[in-house]
Amino acid sequence: MRGISSMSTVRITTKSQSYDVVVQTGLRHHVYDLLKQNEIGNHSSILVITDEHVYPLYASDVVASFPEDTRIYTEVVPAGEASKSFDVFKRLQERALELGLDRHSIIIALGGGVIGDLAGFVAASYMRGIRFIQVPTTLLAHDSSVGGKVAINLPQAKNIVGAFYQPELVIYDTEMLRSLPELEWRSGFAEVIKHGFIRDHQFLKWLTEHVHSFVDLRDDVLEEILVRSIGVKAAIVKEDEREQSVRAFLNLGHTLGHAIEAELGYGKLAHGEAVAIGMVFALRLSEQKFKIDLPINQLLVWLRQLGYQTTIPDGLKPQQLLASMKKDKKNTSGHIRMVLLKEVADVVLTEVSDELLLQSLTYAIKEGFDGPWN
Repeated sequence: MRGISSMSTVRITTKSQSYDVVVQTGLRHHVYDLLKQNEIGNHSSILVITDEHVYPLYASDVVASFPEDTRIYTEVVPAGEASKSFDVFKRLQERALELGLDRHSIIIALGGGVIGDLAGFVAASYMRGIRFIQVPTTLLAHDSSVGGKVAINLPQAKNIVGAFYQPELVIYDTEMLRSLPELEWRSGFAEVIKHGFIRDHQFLKWLTEHVHSFVDLRDDVLEEILVRSIGVKAAIVKEDEREQSVRAFLNLGHTLGHAIEAELGYGKLAHGEAVAIGMVFALRLSEQKFKIDLPINQLLVWLRQLGYQTTIPDGLKPQQLLASMKKDKKNTSGHIRMVLLKEVADVVLTEVSDELLLQSLTYAIKEGFDGPWN
């Protein structure tokens, strides 16, 4: 691998914290060096929180990067969205106390978005907040590991209990992505596509020209994807850390996407696949509401080429989805607000009536997304 001095770096700047996202192959072997390089080397103990899939693959590499006399512990939770629960959160808090973690300790979140959200919320609340590091192992986590949103779920709503709590550093070893199944690539790449639609038309065009499958992505293309996509999020988070304005634009596709996840049961459909469906729905709804044309048919062809499901899953009903969408955090006074587009990279957060949503959901379930809605 290249020396760590030559890695790609994206600077994240917010009112509460500034930190780097570092991207390169093999960085899991240099976690301790990277902490020292970023002046985070002074710590009393380390707790690595990971899941049962990632643990046998990469946990020993991360642990081995520290000196032998380091007080470093590893805690493993079940893989999947179900671990973002109060029961698992409580167990990790109790384990941190049992191990003697103090305010000089550091939590390392080694895993995908679930682990980042869960471990980050543990760090945010243990002793009213201790430092934590994100070491993402999935493409999806390029989005969730940056920006400081940490949370757990209630059965009725996703990410409803949590905090804004920034990491000290994000270490992105692209080599770890090579072990991902194609489903996980699709899940993460939906968020990459989203970043292009909301902020960077040229990036979106570049993606359609360079990504035709997930099997043969070169390291330089993958690094470019991560740096440019994270750069979009960095710009938005700098402007609006706590989602008071433009940060809500990052939720394109998530209002329906989260409703689909909740109604199917968390984990039945990958987050990014649900977001992809929600994104196409939001684009069709944008055409309806603003009387415009968006490149949706081209998007559908590309998504299908990449293996995405592009229809609302069987068995879900319009009223059921509408009721779930009403629990979205962007809503006010019971009115659904959605992220829509007036054109690519021209985004608005706007109220959408129940009547229009019900009509659109009914049509989408019956007819799908192909062709303009009449």
